[in-house]
Amino acid sequence: MSPHQTRRTGPLTLLSLGHACVDIYQGSVAALVPFFVAERAYTYAAASGIVLAAALLSSVVQPLFGALTDRRPLPWLLPVSTVVGGVGVALAGTMPSYPLTLLVVAVSGIGVAAYHPEAARVARRASRGSHTAMSWFALGGNLGFATAPLLVSAVVATGGLHASPLLVVPALAGAALCLAAVRPAGASPTLAHPAGATAPAGTDDWPSFLRLSGAIVCRSVVFVGLSTFLSLYVRQRTGGGEVSGTIALFVLYLGGAVGTLAGGRLAGRFGRLPVARCSYALTVPAVAGLVYGPGPLLYPFIALAAAGLYVPFSLHVTLGQDYLPQRVGTASGVTLGLAVSVGGLASPLIGTLADTTGLRAALAPLILLPALGWVLLRRLPDPTGPTFPLRSASARV
Repeated sequence: MSPHQTRRTGPLTLLSLGHACVDIYQGSVAALVPFFVAERAYTYAAASGIVLAAALLSSVVQPLFGALTDRRPLPWLLPVSTVVGGVGVALAGTMPSYPLTLLVVAVSGIGVAAYHPEAARVARRASRGSHTAMSWFALGGNLGFATAPLLVSAVVATGGLHASPLLVVPALAGAALCLAAVRPAGASPTLAHPAGATAPAGTDDWPSFLRLSGAIVCRSVVFVGLSTFLSLYVRQRTGGGEVSGTIALFVLYLGGAVGTLAGGRLAGRFGRLPVARCSYALTVPAVAGLVYGPGPLLYPFIALAAAGLYVPFSLHVTLGQDYLPQRVGTASGVTLGLAVSVGGLASPLIGTLADTTGLRAALAPLILLPALGWVLLRRLPDPTGPTFPLRSASARV
């Protein structure tokens, strides 16, 4: 590996690990839902309201942070937002009332929202636009999701919800990693806009960006709906208790991590849009099998759904940045944040439906959304070259 590659790989590796620490808290909110139902006797609708609290403010403020990072780099946001995201979730189990629980989870959502646009901007520059390099950055977040149910189960199943302050530990580690990643930013044009830098080339294609965002919203509703209720659904279907639900979430998130890494490599060979379209098409039968398949096949269908949902994950980010080359921060705030977290807005609707008709009937509409996403992607044009020339999948990070 050349010295230049080493300089590029170091910050990107730190960013990927920091991304994992931050996204633990996105995954933790859904992982806490079964414990709120069990310990506090929340209804499905009330429990899903906690997911909504994490998503609502995040959805509103994430594009604002993206617009701010378009005006000037804000590397200090990375460690600060990581700590805020962790503290909110860590306090959730100790709050004496439902409104206070919603409040601290909402604060966590703001922290997560502040992190992603700036992190995606820094990662894009560090990766030189490589599909595979960006998939490694996205992989870090997916591994954080995968770790969340195991971490929550280990802490809360042992000490109850009042043990949740222990969940702050990954945030402290993540803040240290972010500080190490951005420390050289002032001296490195890879990680920060150098003085006198020219504006990125290209014209913003808002119609294509909005269609891409619509597809991501469809994916988001499916993903957040499954994240919120999968553990409870698998417990009902298999009778396996708490362990079966935790394993189901772990399979969903870990399968997603593998899918994200595969997405970058597949895109280098076949192109981003063909891979994304095939992934959305695959998700339709996968979610159908998860909802209606026999109990023993739930886990394979969960893994298949994870692949379909996550293979295009990092591709969404680079496509959005290429459709809006003049507004990379805004594009990142939407594709990596707003359009993803907005799925949480649908959670109370799914929860209310589950309270009245049961979980299977509430999850059934999720089968149709990936098909709608495929329709939105079907005629999207492949964007012209990004600010940094995209490398093939053989690029190493």
